[in-house]
Amino acid sequence: MSIEVKIPQLPESVADATIVSWHKRPGDAVQRDETLVDIETDKVVLEVPAPEDGVLGDIVEDEGSVVTAGQVIGHVEQGEGRKGKKPAAGAADQDGGKDKDKDKDAEKNRNGEDQGQGKGDDKAPATPSGDQAPSLSPAVRKLVAEHDLDPARIEGSGKGGRILKEDVLRHLQAQAPAESASAPEAASGESGAGATQSAPEPRPEPGTPEARPEKRVPMTRLRARVAERLVEAQQTAAMLTTFNEVNMKPVMDLRAQYKDRFEKRHGVRLGFMSFFVKAATEALKRFPEVNASIDGRDVVYHGYFDIGIAVSSPRGLVVPILRDTDALTMPDIERAIADFGRQAEEGSLGIEDLTGGTFTISNGGVFGSLLSTPIINPPQSAILGMHRIQERPVAENGEVVIRPMMYLAVSYDHRLVDGREAVQFLVTIKDMLEDPTRLLLEV
Repeated sequence: MSIEVKIPQLPESVADATIVSWHKRPGDAVQRDETLVDIETDKVVLEVPAPEDGVLGDIVEDEGSVVTAGQVIGHVEQGEGRKGKKPAAGAADQDGGKDKDKDKDAEKNRNGEDQGQGKGDDKAPATPSGDQAPSLSPAVRKLVAEHDLDPARIEGSGKGGRILKEDVLRHLQAQAPAESASAPEAASGESGAGATQSAPEPRPEPGTPEARPEKRVPMTRLRARVAERLVEAQQTAAMLTTFNEVNMKPVMDLRAQYKDRFEKRHGVRLGFMSFFVKAATEALKRFPEVNASIDGRDVVYHGYFDIGIAVSSPRGLVVPILRDTDALTMPDIERAIADFGRQAEEGSLGIEDLTGGTFTISNGGVFGSLLSTPIINPPQSAILGMHRIQERPVAENGEVVIRPMMYLAVSYDHRLVDGREAVQFLVTIKDMLEDPTRLLLEV
């Protein structure tokens, strides 16, 4: 019986998707709910599972094809054996030829034992079948393919033994010493008497096409969507940026004093982002225009606080959403951000994690950025940009002192937010961070 493999229902904001890679080829055995194919939408990579046990029949839509919800992309032949497995003999043949089969089996066993004793070194090692191979995320699959690794030899630390990107990197680091140790031996020609040193490849002549290589690859759907939205924001919003600087010493002192007890009690590290999320939430309460959006000729004031946190991933920048940040504690925020970072690396963020949001925080400081003008994420009206903490001389009580300073930037839609509100919004965040006790007292 042939069962259709269909693209699942896509979210309302996603019209179509692209097939990234098939995990199975026609004729391979598959199990129900085993990942057959990865598809990429504008926001995330989704996994399409096998509908039933059986064998993958044909592939209707190959890698790179653009597909829509409900479209048939392949078939699973239900009830067939594994690839290469022959059907069992009929009942009449089993009853009529039992003695002959026993004699043949005995003869085969004797021959197999003789071959095994005489050619034990020629026996190939057992390898896991395709249906036993671990399910890999797109980021992990890319690393495995780039380094030509066998996933069966990599120990997974994820849920159910799932292989994470960190597991692959750890496996590569473990291989590096062995490869470097064998390099001198190979270079000295000790691997055999007939070993010869290969001549270096000739370098291409300057000015030739070979000396100026180019590589053309299609833009990923995520990158194309990010480009589209950024251009849209600059063309439709009256975007303006205001800057300020914050003395991070109070936050850094508080973090240094309590980070060990915080991690021991809550099981997560105390970072800087939770301070900024709490400070931004309080500032959004005081300036509702910054937490609003424009819908046609209407202004929508959001009575909740869903803050997007920009996270770097192997596929590009993604912005998962922290929901109802006014009800979250700092341990809740740190745990959620850590989970977002891990899921972004694995490529396992869902549509629901990336949809919505009333405000965004982007931290370019982790990459060394000292100052930048972040671009609004439509239809939001503002975005906060964090930057690198750098010690600088500042005037304090009539004296020049060295303090760890950070530049802050708020880009805002001037159609909705006036300069006064934008500046006061940023000053509120600055005041909260320079006196963290105000975050607890909400003053």
